[in-house]
Amino acid sequence: MSELRIVQGIFEFVILLFALSLHEAAHAWTASKLGDPTARMLGRVTLNPAKHIDPIGTIVIPLVMLFVLPGYGQFLIGWAKPTPVTTRNFKNATRDDILTTLAGPLSNVLAAVGSVIALIILAKATPSGAAAVHGLAGGMIDPEMMSASPVIFPMAIIFYLAMMLNLFLAVFNLLPLPPLDGSHIFRHMLPYKALRIYDSLGIFSLILMILVGGSVVGYFVNPAVAAINGVLLSF
Repeated sequence: MSELRIVQGIFEFVILLFALSLHEAAHAWTASKLGDPTARMLGRVTLNPAKHIDPIGTIVIPLVMLFVLPGYGQFLIGWAKPTPVTTRNFKNATRDDILTTLAGPLSNVLAAVGSVIALIILAKATPSGAAAVHGLAGGMIDPEMMSASPVIFPMAIIFYLAMMLNLFLAVFNLLPLPPLDGSHIFRHMLPYKALRIYDSLGIFSLILMILVGGSVVGYFVNPAVAAINGVLLSF
């Protein structure tokens, strides 16, 4: 494994930690605003990853993908400890549960947009910033740029990876597979008998995530990344 790939892997892991923390904190903050203090009282309205870490989903799976099975997936997969929500505290249980659920993916979309804005600022600020951003957007990363631009180039990598990982997390979590966020929305549309079967998918849902989740997410994320690359190359 090359030195650049190791550095990129470390960046990806750290970014994933904070993307997951942002996602869960957004759930907790929205639930609190809508009348449910459960997650806030447990200290989940925070970007501190220690409050959201799931040992398997946040640590083991991402590190295995990065350093044991590199190239296994196009995107880094991971999950955090679910944010506890007590729906009986909401004034409108169905509406407020959906809003709380959507807050997580929306926070990741906003983080991706913020990362794109930061990349545009880098590209406009200095020639080395433009070279780094254009290289990343064009898929032509020159390892020598790391030593030539020891500050700008890592910043560009961080923001570019943050854009991709946050987009992936947003779309991945909207898949209608338990226990992802999309299932919390989809289950409100199901009749009682179908709901019982849906909630009991268990391991079958996990298998679907592994087998088809990446392909489905890539179908939506890849065109978005391509469009963003086109925007970045124009600066």
